[in-house]
Amino acid sequence: MPQIVFLPNADHCPEGAVVEAQAGETIIEAALRNGIEIEHACEMSCACTTCHVIVREGFNSLEPSDELEDDMLDKAWGLEPESRLSCQAKVADKDLVVEIPRYTINQVSERH
Repeated sequence: MPQIVFLPNADHCPEGAVVEAQAGETIIEAALRNGIEIEHACEMSCACTTCHVIVREGFNSLEPSDELEDDMLDKAWGLEPESRLSCQAKVADKDLVVEIPRYTINQVSERH
C-alpha cells in the first residue's frame, strides 16, 4: 500500500504526516480520511484551485493531468511544474511526498 508523506504545513498538519493510501484514490481523499483538512471549495469537482498541492516526490507515478485540470492549475497560487489538484491526482503504486502550499486563491490574510 503506497504512503503519502505530507510535509509540515502550519494550518493543515503542523508536524507533517505519513498516511496510507489506496491505489486509485485521490490525494485529497487520503488526506481527508486521515484528518488532514485540505481545502476543497468546489467539493472536489475540478472547478477551483483550493486543493492545489505540489508533489515533491513520486510525481511521475501519477496519471497525467487532463486539459480541465491544467486550465484550473493555471489559476493556482504558487504554481510549480509538479503542481496538481489533489482532487484529481490519483495515487498509483508509488509513495508520494506532498507539499500543501501555504496559501490558496481563497485566502486573503497573510500569516507568518
